[in-house]
Amino acid sequence: MDVQKIVLAYSGGLDTSVILKWLAEKYTCPVIAYSADIGQEEDWEAVRAKGLATGADKVIVSDLKKVFVEEYIFPAFRSNAIYEGSYLLGTSLARPLIAKEQVRIALAEGADAVSHGATGKGNDQVRFELAYIGLAPKLKIIAPWRLWDLNSRQKLVEFAQKHNIPIPVTKEKPYSSDENLLHISFEGGILENPWNEPDPAMFKLTVAPEQAPDKPTYLEIEFRNGNPVALDGQNLEALPLFQTLNRLGGENGIGRLDLVENRFVGMKSRGVYETPGGTILREAHRALETITLDREVMKIRDSLIPRYSELIYNGFWFSPERELLQTTMDASQKTVNGTVRLKLYKGNCTVVGRKSDQSLYQESFATFEEDTVYDQADATGFIRLNGLRLRIQALQRK
Repeated sequence: MDVQKIVLAYSGGLDTSVILKWLAEKYTCPVIAYSADIGQEEDWEAVRAKGLATGADKVIVSDLKKVFVEEYIFPAFRSNAIYEGSYLLGTSLARPLIAKEQVRIALAEGADAVSHGATGKGNDQVRFELAYIGLAPKLKIIAPWRLWDLNSRQKLVEFAQKHNIPIPVTKEKPYSSDENLLHISFEGGILENPWNEPDPAMFKLTVAPEQAPDKPTYLEIEFRNGNPVALDGQNLEALPLFQTLNRLGGENGIGRLDLVENRFVGMKSRGVYETPGGTILREAHRALETITLDREVMKIRDSLIPRYSELIYNGFWFSPERELLQTTMDASQKTVNGTVRLKLYKGNCTVVGRKSDQSLYQESFATFEEDTVYDQADATGFIRLNGLRLRIQALQRK
């Protein structure tokens, strides 16, 4: 493959540091190391310095936190996205954003190739490369894990030592992790046996529920068109609002998840996740919808959630079908305006109140007390008509 300049998605860890040097040697061309700040805890100056020391011609760090919340997290949560009933798609939502910025940099810098550090077994390779193809199909794609013979950690370490690439002296973690504003995920190592309980010391964003405060935290979230816009009556921009939800959720032990999921490439994978703010946001959003969405609209929208979520998980964020579904989801959110009150307590996020000026809930109709707006005798014909086919079947059986 003839390559003139490469932009590498670079984290500064062992894998992408080795990839950076390997690319420069194999293709003998300039390599730009690009890092995306999407809320992970990182010393970006150290990442920049290490990239240059490892052979990058340039290191670019892009602050994408605001756009991540506004253009990826919030659209997904307006749609109540959830994969296989429990996963809130923290990694899946981040990858298309990282890839989009990488493509932008490649085009701006005159690069003709992009590269990533995802392995040939996981979902991320698909997510990165489908985004590259969907945004800039002429860019060449280099996936080192599918090309080289450095197929073990020991070989990576030996390569790094040979090329004087610094290797952290910290104690090796018995798992791998990936962090961003929406969540942190843990996979591999001791977690590969689904019978093993996660080490309590592993968790980073949340306290253990049993160690959370003995007093509940009450919180009110106001929504407009399905998006959260205020906490406890205070209007906030999307990023600080979501960061506050993360803090409150973490303090109260909310958002831990342990599941075995089906990867797009075909295998099952065990993952442990912390999604404090996202867990709160989804509970609140669904609660508001129960009083602001028409029943039939909700049925149709809910029927689309599995497909929408699967598209994101599988890497089709920039596909026409995801965009079509997003338009449909967002159309349902025009009436999702109001406030939800929640109680956060020892790992539980409980809805305790909801109100809206556009509420379809009318106490005068639902009351068990005497009313003048609902004739209970009307139910007789309603039941008879709905039971007609059951009566016919019963008569046929006799």
